[in-house]
Amino acid sequence: MNQNFIKLNTLALLSLLIVSFSNSSEANSSNDEPSTAVDNQSKATLNLIANGEDFVRQGFVTKDGWEMSFDRVEVNLSDVTAYQIQAPFEPTETDNLDTLEYQEKVSLLDTAQIVNLAEGEADAEPIMVVNTEVTPGFYNAVAWGIDTASESSPLAGKTMVLQGQASKDEQVINFDISLNRPIQYLCGEYVGDERKGIVQAGDMGEVETTFHFDHIFGDSETSADDSLNVGALGFQPLAELASGDRLSVDDATLSQKLSPEEQEKLTKAVIGLGHVGEGHCAVIPQP
Repeated sequence: MNQNFIKLNTLALLSLLIVSFSNSSEANSSNDEPSTAVDNQSKATLNLIANGEDFVRQGFVTKDGWEMSFDRVEVNLSDVTAYQIQAPFEPTETDNLDTLEYQEKVSLLDTAQIVNLAEGEADAEPIMVVNTEVTPGFYNAVAWGIDTASESSPLAGKTMVLQGQASKDEQVINFDISLNRPIQYLCGEYVGDERKGIVQAGDMGEVETTFHFDHIFGDSETSADDSLNVGALGFQPLAELASGDRLSVDDATLSQKLSPEEQEKLTKAVIGLGHVGEGHCAVIPQP
């Protein structure tokens, strides 16, 4: 009888130990899972977007009445860096990126990349260039450049190429305009219908490099005395350089054929291409 009693107690003790061990293992496993979840939640992604707007995707009419459509608008985008900077931040108050005071900095694009802003249909989304894992926060400043492409690049020796058709009355011109004008921009917070640059843990945000090509050609839907059209070159001075139905020009040709006033307008317009939505950018002097 005593032996049976001892056996029963031993079995009961063994069962208790097994249950205890099982519960302990489950608890440890349960304790590990939140740690993994927290790690995943601490990650965030920042997308870099390049946007030529509807002017490039859908075409438009210039200030001097030329209807333009684009087959190819390529820019050599380079050195894109996003910053978290204590607000309010005014980019025009900085003329040297090395002295920029920031809380967080992340390189989004350190190798130049050709982006075709005219890619896709008329209603296509802006171009997704790259996404990068970042620290969550508000990226309210972005520095980016348009650089001269290397000799091995399809855009060799150029910063941008614009190809397409322009028509007015009965005249149609197939244009190929190439420029080599390196520019470094520093921009503040995106200005538009939505806020951009905000990245929460475990989520995705975006910053945008926006190109305003109406600054070069003007816009018929804007009044003639608006500063945009007053400062724009338009297309007519370029049309006058066409040979028959073709126009192929580069910086060398433009410097010879355009008047000094026209050259100045083109230079200022190209410098003014860079925006963040409707937000203006400062131009950082090249070293």
